[in-house]
Amino acid sequence: MSLVTETQRLVLHRFDTENDAAFVLQLVNEPSWLQFIGDKGVRTIEDARRYLREGPHAMYARCGHGLYRVDLKSTGSTIGMCGLIKRDTLPDADLGYAFLPAHWGRGYAEEAARAALMHARELGLCRVLAIVTPGNVRSIHLLLKLGLRYERDIESVPGEVTALYATDL
Repeated sequence: MSLVTETQRLVLHRFDTENDAAFVLQLVNEPSWLQFIGDKGVRTIEDARRYLREGPHAMYARCGHGLYRVDLKSTGSTIGMCGLIKRDTLPDADLGYAFLPAHWGRGYAEEAARAALMHARELGLCRVLAIVTPGNVRSIHLLLKLGLRYERDIESVPGEVTALYATDL
């Protein structure tokens, strides 16, 4: 488990393939994840381990950053993920986050996202993007609050329009 950064209430760690697989399995099968992020085909613990190896861990090795596990300082409970993703289809890293619904509405996503943007500055990134499904009002509101601005619609997956937001660091 590798500490990335912390905030007043949260700790962001690199994911551990074995210990975090059960949490990932739960999160990526939440109805909100499936609606706004998409079905990653993760149905078993082994699928979750593969998702971690081929996603966050591969990105840590390739880019030095990725999605991180978000834990509450007060209890050590894992409540979500947040971090920087470098997609082949986008010119800059993009901010990604997802939290269990039981932890929505408490400012955790904003706190974790601000920490991820500060981490991006520390890594020397000059610009960060975010992609969001147009109907995801909560995420759009958060991106605007973080200082990202709408740039344009893109086709992130053939036939699916996604809104692209950006900010200079």
